[in-house]
Amino acid sequence: MRSIFLSAICAAVACVVRGQTVYLAGDSTMAKGGGGAGTGTDGWGQNLGQFLTIPVVNMAIGGRSARSFTEEGRFTTIINTVKAGDFVIIEFGHNDGSAGAVDNGRQDAVGDDVNLTTTVTAANGTQIVIHTFTFYVQNAVNSLKAKGAIPILSSVTPDNIWVNGVIGAGNRFVTYASLAASRTGVAYVDHFDYVAQAFDALGQTQTTTFYPNDHTHTSPAGANVVAEAFVRGLLCGTSTLKAKVNAAGKAVPGSCL
Repeated sequence: MRSIFLSAICAAVACVVRGQTVYLAGDSTMAKGGGGAGTGTDGWGQNLGQFLTIPVVNMAIGGRSARSFTEEGRFTTIINTVKAGDFVIIEFGHNDGSAGAVDNGRQDAVGDDVNLTTTVTAANGTQIVIHTFTFYVQNAVNSLKAKGAIPILSSVTPDNIWVNGVIGAGNRFVTYASLAASRTGVAYVDHFDYVAQAFDALGQTQTTTFYPNDHTHTSPAGANVVAEAFVRGLLCGTSTLKAKVNAAGKAVPGSCL
């Protein structure tokens, strides 16, 4: 009887140890504290956990791009942390654009070819070779897959910019994320379009209340809408993470696009 009891305890402990976790890699629009302390903003990653049956670890950090997240070793930290079966949601694009004559440590080479590079000049005059968005993201995805993790690529979220009464079209990083997902065979969530759907339904006046300082960083209420939009996109997609969406998640607004 005692051995049966101990076996049951061990089984329960093993279940906890083996339980899946969702890790988030992204920028300030996903990160805790959003645009920074005292700004009244928060990232959507802080709201995701309420819609899932497994824990979420938000490792997004403000001001990062696919390149700087790579160069600072932040992808490596996640790769070394995950175990087989864990999910990793990757979303960049707000800080990846070209910086001009002096490199800002975040810009990626322009284009979608993983073999394309560009040489840029740092503030101290040093020449630096940089790669494309797809290069950085696909390398991270492939390394995560090698660990048995399950990456999900998510497109950059829209800014609060409207054109003729609707959220404006997505930038090139939306396309890059979709392409990287297709190339690596992982699930893709078009977060841009699902957030645009949510904001269009709410209207420009209501949506603008979610942006207290600028057109990029959301208030906690806005972050919740953005998180709901991700969950709606997840439910409409192919990722196995949708099996971990709870009742609250299944009730989020929106329809499949």
